[in-house]
Amino acid sequence: MKRIFDILFSIIGLALLMPIFLLLALLILLDSKGGIFYKQIRVGKNGKDFLLLKFRSMKTDADKKGLLTVGGNDSRITRIGYYIRKYKLDELPQLINVLKDDMSLVGPRPEVRKYVSLYNSEQQKVLNIKPGITDYASIEFSNENEILGKVSNPEQVYINEIMPAKLQLNLKYIREQSMITDIKIILRTILRIIN
Repeated sequence: MKRIFDILFSIIGLALLMPIFLLLALLILLDSKGGIFYKQIRVGKNGKDFLLLKFRSMKTDADKKGLLTVGGNDSRITRIGYYIRKYKLDELPQLINVLKDDMSLVGPRPEVRKYVSLYNSEQQKVLNIKPGITDYASIEFSNENEILGKVSNPEQVYINEIMPAKLQLNLKYIREQSMITDIKIILRTILRIIN
């Protein structure tokens, strides 16, 4: 049932959002050198790697200077990228990941291998289900970039404080997962973006 919901919702979403996709693609190309999409290897279900898609919001090769984004004033973010990130528009191409069956609409956000390798045995349970575009942690930590932008050692704070808290929320989702829970999380995500 969840897979059917994912397919239908992502097809409808892609169809409705196509004008926005085209506008964003044009703005990204006009704003800075590089492609439209940013592709990054993330860890999916059962620890299998997949290529996650985002609209590019940073300068080309920005991830070589660090995997975490720290605040809205991160010098690697492009002018249009600031707004793409602020309104979470960079995540929209992940509807393609959902169609490809790499992801679900709702599920633990997929992480890069560097941080997954730090998970303890309990935390590794989040890899038992398909990752998602949104989840409890995405809502709770929608201002993660701002939090990290205010500390002297963003990676240490991410690893020691934010990541464990997000993983606890992921485990809560696994315990509570249902279609009703998914619909509630999607609606809460939309409301958070609007607010």
